[in-house]
Amino acid sequence: MENKNPEISVILPCRNEEQGLPVCLAQIKKTIKENNLSAEIIVSDSSTDKSPEIAKKENVILVKHDKEGYGVAYLEAFKVARGKYIFMADADASYDFSEILNFVNQLKNGFDMAIGNRFAGKMHGQAMTFSHKYIGNPVLSFLLRLFFKTKIRDSQCGLRAIKKDCLEKLNLQTTGMEFASEMLVKALKNNLKIKELAIDYYPRKGETKIRSMADAWRHIRFMLLYSPLFLFFIPGVILLLVGTVSTAWLYFGVPKIFGVALFYHPMFFSSLLIIAGYQLIIFSAFAKTYAITHLKDRSKNFEKLFKYITIERAGVLGLVTALAGILIFIFIIANWIKLGFPALNEIKNSIIASTLLIVGIQTFFSSFMLSILGIKER
Repeated sequence: MENKNPEISVILPCRNEEQGLPVCLAQIKKTIKENNLSAEIIVSDSSTDKSPEIAKKENVILVKHDKEGYGVAYLEAFKVARGKYIFMADADASYDFSEILNFVNQLKNGFDMAIGNRFAGKMHGQAMTFSHKYIGNPVLSFLLRLFFKTKIRDSQCGLRAIKKDCLEKLNLQTTGMEFASEMLVKALKNNLKIKELAIDYYPRKGETKIRSMADAWRHIRFMLLYSPLFLFFIPGVILLLVGTVSTAWLYFGVPKIFGVALFYHPMFFSSLLIIAGYQLIIFSAFAKTYAITHLKDRSKNFEKLFKYITIERAGVLGLVTALAGILIFIFIIANWIKLGFPALNEIKNSIIASTLLIVGIQTFFSSFMLSILGIKER
């Protein structure tokens, strides 16, 4: 379908969709004609079946890249899309393409992006498996809402529309199914106005390409990488608190559990918890700093904190903490010499000294790393 200056680019990612593709193209052309839309149709293809021949026969733009991946298909299509508005949907006939006008109108009315909600519309029989309907999609959507403070209820819906100028700001990179999450996460990070619309959902034609567990993990992994609070900070705080409390509990006595006395031995594990927890908190600071300075993330509270925790202050704190550990070691050695080099019972104090020394070294050198990450890109 030739149109030198289309207003809308309709993009279909296609991999072996010879059953669904003809149905989709017929619906799209009907919608375009009935609503007198200025549009182009792009089929981004990596098929080994007759899908490319169908696209050529229907006289649409065929982007033949032969690279496997949901994200790849869209990234290749974006290179040639000329429309002001980008409409995206799967080529398996599971979506109603009469929605094109509704979605594009949302963009014209002030929204930057529109996404479908299959759970708010009519979901036809067998359109979604039990595990996807009641476990997979709800869990992934919940995690998106939890991590990124959004109200989106169907984060995995493939029916979307976005303004091209907004799309270009997102710098999308992922090549697999996690592309769907990347688009939403980056849209939220860039404060795009997103509208969620109730849509109907139909059983797909042809075999599904979804690998439930592997694809779900790719989505979760991506969201965690963009949410250091949940990936690093919260686990770090929990480990640090448990380690600190248990260290104090074991240091100032010989507690018993089910009548079994716990001597100093569990303190080694408590020390490990403190060190690991503190390191995770530092990692969260690294990740958040990088996100602010390089990924255009925004965090007023973190930026205020950054003004008070300078490299000098953090460095001094690290040195003081390390020095406290060294002084404890010096006290132990001096006491050992004073008593004439006997067998010492200073295990607890040695654990405390080692922990302080390690935490101090972590703090000192991490302050320099944070300073490096804090250098903003122009």
